[in-house]
Amino acid sequence: MKKFLSILFTLTLFITSQSDAQFKDYVVKGGIQYNQLMPFSEYKAAYSYTARAYLAFELSRLLAIEIGGGFGQYKTEDDFNTYSTVTSDKNYVKSDIIPIDARLRVSPGNSKNWNPYFYGGIGLMKYVTKELPVNSNVPDYFEKASGWTAFIPLGIGTEVRMSNNIMLDISGGVSYPFTDLLNNFVLGEWEDASANLSLGLTFAGSDDCDTDLDKDGLTKCREEQLGTNPNIADTDGDGLLDGEEVNTYMTNPLNRDTDGDTLSDGDEVKRHNTNPLNKDTDNDGLMDNEEVNTYLTIPTDSDTDDDGLTDGDEVKVHRTDPKVADTDLGTIGDGVEVGRGTNPLDPSDDLPPAPVEEPIKVGQVITLEGINFETNSSDISSYAEDVLERAYGYMRDNPDLEVEISGHTDSRGSRNHNMGLSERRAESVKAWFVAKGISPSRITTVGYGPDQPVDSNDTEEGRFKNRRIDFKRTK
Repeated sequence: MKKFLSILFTLTLFITSQSDAQFKDYVVKGGIQYNQLMPFSEYKAAYSYTARAYLAFELSRLLAIEIGGGFGQYKTEDDFNTYSTVTSDKNYVKSDIIPIDARLRVSPGNSKNWNPYFYGGIGLMKYVTKELPVNSNVPDYFEKASGWTAFIPLGIGTEVRMSNNIMLDISGGVSYPFTDLLNNFVLGEWEDASANLSLGLTFAGSDDCDTDLDKDGLTKCREEQLGTNPNIADTDGDGLLDGEEVNTYMTNPLNRDTDGDTLSDGDEVKRHNTNPLNKDTDNDGLMDNEEVNTYLTIPTDSDTDDDGLTDGDEVKVHRTDPKVADTDLGTIGDGVEVGRGTNPLDPSDDLPPAPVEEPIKVGQVITLEGINFETNSSDISSYAEDVLERAYGYMRDNPDLEVEISGHTDSRGSRNHNMGLSERRAESVKAWFVAKGISPSRITTVGYGPDQPVDSNDTEEGRFKNRRIDFKRTK
């Protein structure tokens, strides 16, 4: 045991721990183990061991089948039976054992330096008793036992990276055989089981070209072609795995800022949703980093404030704020101002110029739309007053203006009646202006009855239009 541990320790000192063991992605790997046994039987445990060799075949990154076999000694001291002759020799029972087993190994971990696992299996064991106590009258000792038995191995362990293809294997477990004859003595239902503590070396027998030790999505050979580090998942430290850069985003895994906009590829993809291959993702004339760090605009929206101007034009051409639709806080957006030629930085030009009203010419007739009357009525409606207010404002602002107000009717009723009705309608409108302060001398009235229709009197709509008031400037 001590000699074996010394050899193992010496090997460890000569093997660098900086390279990558093939925990997974191997074709086949094998190893040797020394197992220190602790027998569980009717007798007191004595020095027992097995030496075991094995081959492991990977089924998946989680599972492997391990086939192994070995040779060892199952040794106990008979402290149960009594002897007639007392000697200085201890009453040992020694049996040679040859275990052969198949195990399913489960490796749930994904560490670069450790590969924890647990195992369970089934096997066959050849046992042959080689030594029995002397001077014994125990009936079981009259004949040395031998035979085959099934057994179940269970345990846990871990592999520790030592070099590119060599691993230190440490494990512990139990072995339960289906016989009580390993110590050549049967007592009740007791079975001769054992616990074990194992130490060994595992050798990976694969071509590591297709391995991915840093779990970045690229094989070792592919990383060597690209120049990336097969031991570091993110060679350029930009926040993206090398495999993501090569296979998904098409960025340079050796350059943390592929497009040169000073934002790392990882920040562009994960924080800003920008294109790590285009320094101006939204093509607005500003680089992504300028939008993110300087102007605080949205690097994926060419017009952050939706004013019709790109962020780049606002900053570089018009000097407007790309985050505010109306930089001068007037009433017109920056895009409209630029389009119509006003200054988006000057609020005073935001209001449109007042329309220039052309003066009413002498003799010009204007029909006041909305001054209509019910049949056989000269009463002014509230809606008509709203229309007259605008006419009143014009007469108030032009004190030299004089007008003729003419009333009109439709063709229903007698002409004489309609002539009087139209005159009353004109007088009703004049009275309204006079009541508002307009001098009566500026207004004359006349009634034309049905003589000047503007539409057909055959329809209700036409007759309604004919019941109206016209203004005509006389001075």
